[in-house]
Amino acid sequence: MVTFPPRPECCRAKMRAVTGIGPAMVHSLSLLALVAIFAVATVAPVNMGILAFVGAFLIGALSGVSVGDVFSAFPGDTFVLVVGITLLFGVARVNGTVDLVVAASLKLVHGRRWAIVWLMFILSGVLMSLGSVLAVGMLAPIAMPIAARHGIKPLLMGMMLSHGALGAAFSPITVYGAFTSGMVKKAGIDVSPLLLFAVPFALNVLIAAVLFAVLGRDLRRRGGAADRITSTDVIGDAGIQGFSTTPVGTSAADNDSGGTVTAVRPAHSATSTRTVSDVAVTPIRILTLLGIVGLVVGAGALQLDTGVSALVIGAILLLVAPHAHKESTDDIGWGAVLLVCGMITYMAVLTENGTLDMIGDSARALGSPLLAALVLCFIVAIVSAFGSSIGTLGIALPIAFPLLADGGIGAVGFVVALAFCSTVVDVSPFSTNGVIVLDQAQVPDKQRFQRSMFGYTVLIIIGAPLLIWAIAILPTSP
Repeated sequence: MVTFPPRPECCRAKMRAVTGIGPAMVHSLSLLALVAIFAVATVAPVNMGILAFVGAFLIGALSGVSVGDVFSAFPGDTFVLVVGITLLFGVARVNGTVDLVVAASLKLVHGRRWAIVWLMFILSGVLMSLGSVLAVGMLAPIAMPIAARHGIKPLLMGMMLSHGALGAAFSPITVYGAFTSGMVKKAGIDVSPLLLFAVPFALNVLIAAVLFAVLGRDLRRRGGAADRITSTDVIGDAGIQGFSTTPVGTSAADNDSGGTVTAVRPAHSATSTRTVSDVAVTPIRILTLLGIVGLVVGAGALQLDTGVSALVIGAILLLVAPHAHKESTDDIGWGAVLLVCGMITYMAVLTENGTLDMIGDSARALGSPLLAALVLCFIVAIVSAFGSSIGTLGIALPIAFPLLADGGIGAVGFVVALAFCSTVVDVSPFSTNGVIVLDQAQVPDKQRFQRSMFGYTVLIIIGAPLLIWAIAILPTSP
């Protein structure tokens, strides 16, 4: 049974009593502020969450929502989730566990160009599914030079990296997966975490397969030296050990980082000739892998809180080797914490003052719930391509909940569709993933490559909402 928060009728009277402003004016100001928050954060390197917190207090005051009520809307569980997951993966990066996984995987491809493309797709997905929002950033400095040296189209390699990560974005232990599951659970909607993960994953695999069929047709051709990739060649050109985060400038949207976009660069010189065997199996790396496995098992089989579990495991690893993990706290996604918590707090104010109910009523006025759902999917895809995917999702889900109250749309299919549309467009050159791929691409003309990325993004923006609407919303709606 799907239940929704009651409409805040008492808040309407409170608006006039406290501010003298009617509900219609408050709703208009709330939406104008929301647009302004998104617009400013898109064109300037200002964290959207900071603006959202300010907006929550200002619009709350106009709406008759007290400062105490705004504070009570702060999502402490989300704060712990983002901090815990990013800390744990920061530990895994610093102590070389990520290096170990990548090095071991490179041994499996036996120098085949087509296999290295799919390996990078899989590695990106594995890293993301385990909680690393920097999966593309960790692999792009390895993958893009390989593409340049061995005749693999850079657009193919970059987009395969991105789709691998985006396909695994809704793993139950990622920020995206846990955030979405938590939000819909609070709204009384029962969405299986496995289904939320499986549908975006399957669709990203499908998109990757089509992309490979179009751009990777020549990769099975043999005969030249460029058709073979050796372990020494891979590591010697890109490096595996010693990743460090380095600012690469600001993007118009910087996706979910909330500030300067960072790419993960190899700290060692390009003349190194280390092989995969140089990345040794050590006790701390084994312990880290066991901790990550424990997190997965705990979240899946035991239903333990993902954020708390990740924080506990991360703290244990820090205590075991505190000096070796001094830099791990640098990976904590404070920008993402600000963004997500700020947007959730602001949307709570819009729920309290009735703005989201008003949007739901306007959408229902279209006459067709299915048409309204398709329109919202397109809006989410367009906005997320230029802004924060998780921020967009944090706005879209509360807007969608009133649409579901009438029962004209399947709740599970709609939630999955919005989740997919908000992330699949992160192939955009204006997203963090896109900026990193663009920065690491070894191409003679970066502007031309950026145009190619943007053209591909347009295809995704048009095709993804139609695809997910047809396979997830239509079949599950009455």
